[in-house]
Amino acid sequence: MAHKVDPITRSVVQHRLSSIVAEMGEAMLRTSYSQILNSSRDFSLAICDVQSRLIAQADHIPVHVGALPWATRAVEERFKDVAPGDVILMNDPYHGGSHLPDLTAFVPVFDGDRRLFWSIVRAHQSDIGGATHGAYNPGATEIWQEGLRIPPIKLYEAGRLREDILDMLALNVRNAHDFRGDLAAMIGAAHMGERRMGRLFVEFGAPVVEAAIESILDAAEQQTRAVVSNWKDGTFYGEAFLDDDGHGRSDIRIAAKVTKTGSQIEVDLSESDPQSTSFVNSSHANMHAAVVMAFAYLIDAEIPKNAGALRPLTVTAKQGTIVWADPGRPVTLCTSHPSNEIVEAVVKALSGSCPDRAMGGWSRRFRIAVQGEDPRSGRSFIWHMFQARPGGGASSRGDGWSSIGEWHTVGGLKFGSIEVAEARFPLHFRHHEYRPNSGGDGQFRGGLGVNLDLVFETEKTALGNTAGDGARHGACGMLGGKDGAPHHYRLVSAGRPPRVLRTKEVEIEIHPGDCLEVRSAGGGGWGPPERRAHQARQRDEVQGLVTSGTTTEVVS
Repeated sequence: MAHKVDPITRSVVQHRLSSIVAEMGEAMLRTSYSQILNSSRDFSLAICDVQSRLIAQADHIPVHVGALPWATRAVEERFKDVAPGDVILMNDPYHGGSHLPDLTAFVPVFDGDRRLFWSIVRAHQSDIGGATHGAYNPGATEIWQEGLRIPPIKLYEAGRLREDILDMLALNVRNAHDFRGDLAAMIGAAHMGERRMGRLFVEFGAPVVEAAIESILDAAEQQTRAVVSNWKDGTFYGEAFLDDDGHGRSDIRIAAKVTKTGSQIEVDLSESDPQSTSFVNSSHANMHAAVVMAFAYLIDAEIPKNAGALRPLTVTAKQGTIVWADPGRPVTLCTSHPSNEIVEAVVKALSGSCPDRAMGGWSRRFRIAVQGEDPRSGRSFIWHMFQARPGGGASSRGDGWSSIGEWHTVGGLKFGSIEVAEARFPLHFRHHEYRPNSGGDGQFRGGLGVNLDLVFETEKTALGNTAGDGARHGACGMLGGKDGAPHHYRLVSAGRPPRVLRTKEVEIEIHPGDCLEVRSAGGGGWGPPERRAHQARQRDEVQGLVTSGTTTEVVS
């Protein structure tokens, strides 16, 4: 018998679900070991049901959450004998994952004998094995060179840890101590979600909770369709370009054909360029996540981003293209690229349908990971740079946020504490401030990137890997706005000429005392520059955000 739920009960359940995933996030933040999680918060939490529908999510990393329904579907297909106390792990891009560093833990939620939901934690590991430290391998030509692949497996069976499996996993990563600690934090946070859901069942009864969730999903769909129905009907086109794949191929095109009819949106990525031999390919789940992100950014912020809100959206793509690679292709960069470019192409297309909602481009990700020895302890380290965040895009409501991040994280990936980084690693942040003139000009200016000078206080040569994009193509301007300045990184060494770093390199020798000069990208502008208010330009100059009468810096 179907239960009817009054609006007050529905609202209480909805807010309780939001608080559950938020509390799971706080548990992760406070118990994880690696700085990539406990400082930069590269993790996400969600509740999905046994139909693989996204029920609730915390405000963390959008590209993580958008792929979780596909991961849940893979778990449901693999295991039919799930019991209380089970913990299931997976990361494989060809089993519903996005890329190998994102390990996902699933804990089932039961009401008596009925399994109703999954409490889920996805967290980016600082290392997942493979040919290079930090998991990103620009030289990879097949996924087996990128790291440890984990299809859905049971790490715990009815509450009993399979220690042989855990030992095997930890043995295949470079920093087993942090890996074990982070995995324990993930499982603990997922169990917290399980307990909080159980308490919700006790208070309201599971049938009432289930009915409330159905109503929540229906309401999100209704709200979303009300928004979309006000957009202009038609077929619209957008495109974005990857700089290169690191293997000699450049300007790789992502093409979006978007058809809006009534309250329905159809996104077709089939005309995107063929897949690459390198790690810039996207997995299927990651491609869907990128389209979902673009759509979610354009609807009202107050609408819950759950399966109901996504019912008006359909996605079409072709296997063998850059957005949906064949099994076995390397894909580790995909959560950044081509995710960012997929979002950009879709938003560009929909700027013809809902121009006031389409924002200027957010900057690309240009990461660097360094492996070396800390002379203070004699222990090896792997450091991932989360400082010098690039700028966000402007919108019809105002200037973009400075040093906020990229399309695929939109602020969810946090700026790493400089003081904590210097305490944990042999680093000295000599200089870290906004990069003047990096935001794209427009009626509203793009957010600024950052100027960072970072000195390595090692005593032995360290090795760096880069993985990213956006040194050739800056964040796009929207509706007459100008593009933001692209990234520009270089390594300055005593006795060697300065070396400009490419976005996809391995085995970069970093000598003691070397300085990494980072000039991170700015966001795209929105609207014609001639419409920018005079007072806004004066304020930019007074604050030193813009100099010499221009708003976009060009680095040769």
